[in-house]
Amino acid sequence: MPQETELKLELHPEDLPRLLAHPLLSGQAPRRERLFNTYFDTSTLTLRAQRLAVRERRVGRRTLLTVKTAGTSVGGLSRRGEWEAACRPGRFDFAALVDDEALAQQLLCVAWQLVPVFRTDFTRRSWTLSHGGAVVEVALDQGAITTGNAEGNHRQAILELELELLSGPVDALLDLAHTLALGPSGQAAQGLRLLPAQRSKAERGYALFTGERLRPSKAEPLALDAQMAPVQAFQAAALSCLSHLQANEAGVRPPGPDGAVPDPEFVHQARVALRRLRTGLRLFRAHLPRRFVAHWAAEWKTLAGQLGDARNWDVFATERLPAWQPEAVPGAAMAPAEQALLDWVRDQRQAAHQRAADALGGCEHALRMLAFTRAVLALQARGEAPQSLPDWARDTLRQRHMALQAEARRARRLGPEGRHELRIVLKKLRYAQEFLASVLPPRRLERSTEALADAQELLGQLNDLSTAQALLAPCPKAWRTPWVERWQAALRDQLASGLQALPAMERALARTPTPWG
Repeated sequence: MPQETELKLELHPEDLPRLLAHPLLSGQAPRRERLFNTYFDTSTLTLRAQRLAVRERRVGRRTLLTVKTAGTSVGGLSRRGEWEAACRPGRFDFAALVDDEALAQQLLCVAWQLVPVFRTDFTRRSWTLSHGGAVVEVALDQGAITTGNAEGNHRQAILELELELLSGPVDALLDLAHTLALGPSGQAAQGLRLLPAQRSKAERGYALFTGERLRPSKAEPLALDAQMAPVQAFQAAALSCLSHLQANEAGVRPPGPDGAVPDPEFVHQARVALRRLRTGLRLFRAHLPRRFVAHWAAEWKTLAGQLGDARNWDVFATERLPAWQPEAVPGAAMAPAEQALLDWVRDQRQAAHQRAADALGGCEHALRMLAFTRAVLALQARGEAPQSLPDWARDTLRQRHMALQAEARRARRLGPEGRHELRIVLKKLRYAQEFLASVLPPRRLERSTEALADAQELLGQLNDLSTAQALLAPCPKAWRTPWVERWQAALRDQLASGLQALPAMERALARTPTPWG
């Protein structure tokens, strides 16, 4: 089966001139083509459900029929099956095109039902570059996706860079992308907003046709092979976390023109992805290069911190504040001081979301994603592992479970600081168990994970209450009305109530079964 390996990157429109000025591209005239593409499917979108794409491409007087399979995609890098050949318009000769007999038969069964679903119309400027021992086609696509449904006609802009590996190592493809993202000056501080793209034009076209809105995504279960070396297990875990992060990045947008912030769950899931990624680095660090762990642990910690304020203000504004606000009296205006405080909370939240959007939409993050994907794929096992992955998983988690029990006892003595550390240890153990679940006994794992989740929920509530107190602390004194005093009193009461549950939680953690024999 023919395999296509390519890297898709979304380009910010303002950075287009600087990309074209890059020495690697400006030194040769690009080939220009106008490409008209029609994507076909059945009325019930059978092909989409099977993660297949069928496309007719018109280039000048030629028509090409293309079939693509889903393959894999992470960090913008995708590998998938692709077949393409000249055809007559409207003739779906899959038997002659696809050399996979089962797939060809599958397509032939629905060929008579295929109808146009959406179109892409764009100008492609392409260059063929030799880089790092590889030959790469660099294609800049600029145009639009168009479709129509019962709600009318719809259009979405296309501005993306595709790097297709024609020959040579995948590492060279990622290195070329990083070099282009540095911009014409070659300096990270002046880099381009050239972000890895998870969704293909086909996926975007289907979403436009069906009217699907972007939704927050949770982490997919990780399936490890018991025969894997720990380095291979880390690679699978890290790339899974990267996919989880990317699935939520586009939803972390700046506040809209009306001041509304996006769905808070996008920020939450992006932070979960980062916490899982940092846990993976710690979990497998004995099998990874020391400098790799130190560098990337610091990078992802910095990014998580840049998203932290947005999450804290989201929790405060959506979970705490509504419970404290007095019921509005019809026709009555809110007291000026109280309205000023609500406005201050709104402004703080909007500013935090702007910072989060900047952190995930800037050139620094684009370079970080490309560099990390390349670094993960380049990792090599350092000698043979002394034990199998399941044995290593049991030993590692047993040690972490003992550390959790010790931290639970310590937390009772240290107050908020101790609770925060216990919550971190809990999350690390829970994420570690999720990473290694596929090589652990499922029933005992389920019991252990349930107990950890219950404890994490309690500690999370206590942490949110402590954070709410910290967020309120800098508000101007003039706005600290009796209403606000009641907020702070409610916080203190809720914290005191939660603290009373800690001893029972500690005993429950001490009895928590380990998910191994």
